[in-house]
Amino acid sequence: MHLLGVTAHPTGVWTAQQDRDLLVDPGGRVRSFHLLIRDRDAKLTGVFDEVFASEGVTVVKLPSRTPRAGCYAGRWVRTVRAECTDRTLISNERHLRSALAGYADHCNGHRPHQSRAQRPPDHDERTAVPLEGRIERRKVLGGLIDEYHRAA
Repeated sequence: MHLLGVTAHPTGVWTAQQDRDLLVDPGGRVRSFHLLIRDRDAKLTGVFDEVFASEGVTVVKLPSRTPRAGCYAGRWVRTVRAECTDRTLISNERHLRSALAGYADHCNGHRPHQSRAQRPPDHDERTAVPLEGRIERRKVLGGLIDEYHRAA
């Protein structure tokens, strides 16, 4: 999960700039992208597609009039709303950015994913997970989410 930006009034120019910002990723994870599947929103202009195409990413538009084609993105939106934004009284844009960034860190670094054998996306496969020891709880997002890990 990558948090690109938050705005009340997105435009085609704004979304294209978010793409450019994503491609300046200091961690280099974006370089592993090969495919971008997107819907047909008017804010996703030709410039949006060109930014990714210039980096060798194939952009595929979802077919029109197929509401189930975007089911994975829709499911993710439902999850972030249920686990984060619906349980938080968001006071302003800065607070929303902070809450979503915290959720992104949790999602990428701790939340188990079925497609990855219950490992988070940022999990290093070479790291051994201790099977014994005391389990500690860490509160995330002011206590909305609990993360559990073995004590060192």
